[in-house]
Amino acid sequence: TGLDREGGAGSLTEDRTAVSEEGPAAATTGPAPRRRRARMSDVAQAAGVSTTTVSLVLNDKAGSSIPDVTKERVFEASRALGYRANAVARNLRRQSSETIGLISDTIASTPFAGLMIRGADQVAAAAGMTLTIVNTERDPEVEARAIESMLARQVDALVYATMWHQVVEPPPILRETHVVFLDARTDDPADSWVVPDEERGGHAATQHLIEHGHTRIGYIHEQNPYPAHPERFAGYLRALAESDIPFDPDLVAVDMNDPFGGTSAAARLLALPEPPTAIQCYTDRMAMGAYRAIRRAGLSVPDDISVIGFDNQDQISPWLDPPLTTMQLPHEAMGRWAVEHLLRVLSGEAEGPRQQRLECPLVVRDSVAAPRAREASSP
Repeated sequence: TGLDREGGAGSLTEDRTAVSEEGPAAATTGPAPRRRRARMSDVAQAAGVSTTTVSLVLNDKAGSSIPDVTKERVFEASRALGYRANAVARNLRRQSSETIGLISDTIASTPFAGLMIRGADQVAAAAGMTLTIVNTERDPEVEARAIESMLARQVDALVYATMWHQVVEPPPILRETHVVFLDARTDDPADSWVVPDEERGGHAATQHLIEHGHTRIGYIHEQNPYPAHPERFAGYLRALAESDIPFDPDLVAVDMNDPFGGTSAAARLLALPEPPTAIQCYTDRMAMGAYRAIRRAGLSVPDDISVIGFDNQDQISPWLDPPLTTMQLPHEAMGRWAVEHLLRVLSGEAEGPRQQRLECPLVVRDSVAAPRAREASSP
């Protein structure tokens, strides 16, 4: 212990190994001194080569004619000594940090949209790059500091991501590096971005109901300023028109984008003199509410009313009873596309900006069936 329990707190034990020649002050016990980090010169000495040879081997310098046996000696010495190259100095020489920054509003703390990060990170890692993520919680000051910090650290490129599809006005400082907008777009044709193809997704959802024989299809949604609402609704209208099904405005109900709003909107449709045989929902959250309204009306999904959602939220759609047929937002695919595009830009392969809308795949489960034949009304 360094202290004599019997002789009092001020007595030293017979074991005085902790006392140095410099005096009693050095007798204080503490962590062992850190081992000196191995240097390139140490690797060179152990491998019996010059430091220039070590640098060429470890940096994989193209054009060097170093024999394989020498390279192996360098690698073995490097591993044995635990040598790590100075990545900062190496990247300064290369004028590359091998890092892509991702600035997001809330996706880094949201499991639903976190698939965007997974897709982006997988592509970055496969290319030997690091994805650095900052979540701003929609705070403009935090966002400004995050972008400044990323640029000061000389990230090779930036991904500017948002929780849901929206049109953004990016801060001018973003133009100082390569940038791609993820689940967001701008009005500048010089920008590159990737978003879901909301219109095609809305069309596919309606078409799926039509293919099951539905012609009286309700639509419930939230009125908001984001592109997803008008574009999904435009897809609904296009599918009706292509099948020569007249649009009936009475079959459209607007409410909040949550289960309570879905319940209220669906209940109003079910109270119509001629209710729909299927309900298309703006989101899975509204579809959850539609299920409740259908059950409260003494009906069942899909025997009496078919329901289709949008988003494929894994905490909702597979767990409803019956599991919800819905449209998948391509979060992971968008994350992958964003970084793949930046890698093409960095390598010089990309020719100008790209704007990409990715398909929202149909996820078929058990909430859609053919409409039940309505009983003839009594005379």
